[in-house]
Amino acid sequence: MSEGAMRLGFPVKVLSQPGVKSNDTRRWANSPHLKVSLEYLDVIFDFLAKHRIRMYRMSSDLAPYATHPDMPQFHGMVQESKPELALIGAKARSLDIRLSFHPSQYIILNSGDANLVDKSICDLVSQAEILDLMEMGPECVLVIHVGGTYEDRTTSCRRWIETWERKLPEPVKRRLVLEHDDMRFSASDTLWINENTGVPLVFDHQHFWCLNPDNLDMRETLTRMLATWPSGMRPKVHFSSPRTELREVRRKDPKTRKVTTANIAPVWTGHADFCHPFEFISFMRMTEGLEFDVMLEAKAKDLALIRLRLDLIKYAPDVAVRFGLIATDEQWAVEQTDKVLEAGG
Repeated sequence: MSEGAMRLGFPVKVLSQPGVKSNDTRRWANSPHLKVSLEYLDVIFDFLAKHRIRMYRMSSDLAPYATHPDMPQFHGMVQESKPELALIGAKARSLDIRLSFHPSQYIILNSGDANLVDKSICDLVSQAEILDLMEMGPECVLVIHVGGTYEDRTTSCRRWIETWERKLPEPVKRRLVLEHDDMRFSASDTLWINENTGVPLVFDHQHFWCLNPDNLDMRETLTRMLATWPSGMRPKVHFSSPRTELREVRRKDPKTRKVTTANIAPVWTGHADFCHPFEFISFMRMTEGLEFDVMLEAKAKDLALIRLRLDLIKYAPDVAVRFGLIATDEQWAVEQTDKVLEAGG
């Protein structure tokens, strides 16, 4: 696998290793701590190294309750974990793993509620501090969405810009990147925000298909978004395939109380368990000549990534080589795929 190749990554849970946690999930009464989460993260890094995976999204709950306004007993855990953060950061750098956070949907910078904005900023500051104490490079980012539409999209975008200009501290600005979504804010909206702030943009393949009211061209839009990243820093994009199967929904009649089952057509914003290899291959061939890392947002997490690598070697060697995979890796990829799918099952 080539050292300078583009990366494939996955988020948070390692489904092929059922006993491996992504963070300390204990409730507050049991005194959860970032130090425990970092022990889990150390195990995950070993898994990534074994399977030649050099990109990973950490849990946004890595430091449990660290910013909870009513639980001050947890507020010092990030600083308490400085030695452990330095060690795990050194390990990530030695393995050349690109890390990121994708803070939860409750991080809203364009709300009219100042308290909600301040709480969101507090969470971002905490996650930026974790990356800083790990001594991770600027390519390790915090990915967020614009937020709610409230009165209208234009006003909501302007409010996001105001928060960026007036409230966001420098450590957050250094790592924050903005992603368009599939229901409210399109690629056009985030491009406009970028023009007024300079915030780098993440292109999301599935979101682009679901929400593109201005009928933008995909390659042109992707190229524009890649250009928003600082020189020398490789951009990242998100890829997932839409869920296609029927959904079984149970409904209860409010009058008769009778429960019936109905099959409902899929919603194209839903993410499939695996990435459709031919969709991914088509996308990558369309992007020939462009460089970026790819975070796979498939529901099957690591299982989806490892299967996709095998599919690329088998069906599209020209695409596989962009990720440092060559024909001689096929037997290795087959063995790794068989092992993780068996373990994940």
